[in-house]
Amino acid sequence: MSSGRRPSGAPRTTRAADVADRAEATRAALISAARRLFVANGYHATGTEEIVAVSGVGTRGALYHHFKDKKALFQAVFEQVQEDMLANAATAERPDDALGRLRAGLSGFLDASLNAEVQRILLIDGPAVLGWRTWRAMEERYGLGAIRAFLKAAVAEKTLPDRPVDALAHILLAAIAEAALFIANADDPAAARQETAAAMDRLLSGLTYQKEND
Repeated sequence: MSSGRRPSGAPRTTRAADVADRAEATRAALISAARRLFVANGYHATGTEEIVAVSGVGTRGALYHHFKDKKALFQAVFEQVQEDMLANAATAERPDDALGRLRAGLSGFLDASLNAEVQRILLIDGPAVLGWRTWRAMEERYGLGAIRAFLKAAVAEKTLPDRPVDALAHILLAAIAEAALFIANADDPAAARQETAAAMDRLLSGLTYQKEND
């Protein structure tokens, strides 16, 4: 005869999972709505009431439950755009050699600078909303490690001199970030993309030129 008692912890576990799922869905809806609105209108012209309405989560209380303020929500959007861009880059065809992969990666970032989401979120509003230090730190988090890894691989392949690569990685990151900002803020982004591509190609060619003359 059944005691009528449910297995200990089962209902609580199910309820906890449901709550976690709903919380994650709410958070995702807020980020998705904010992402669309920030791109369309810009950060400063987008209000939290509008984000809540578009997301369909109910009240601003739901927004502030998941994010400290609108700036924190913007940072979550910023990180999502960065991660999506890296995921797209990971699926792109890459050359076999490390310097070729580095060149392709930097070129791909310049191409991404023509994308409306990347322009608005990462390059126009990003530095202004997050502040230069935070924006720079996040750019380093997503880009510096990859650049450093390509440079170390190029040293191992003997296509670059056997020297410390940290300084060079920072210089290349700064160069590509400034190039992307130049494209995003240009009157003619497509023409700016061509100019930066030529300049970046000369810069990268100079790395192999240095090796030939060591």
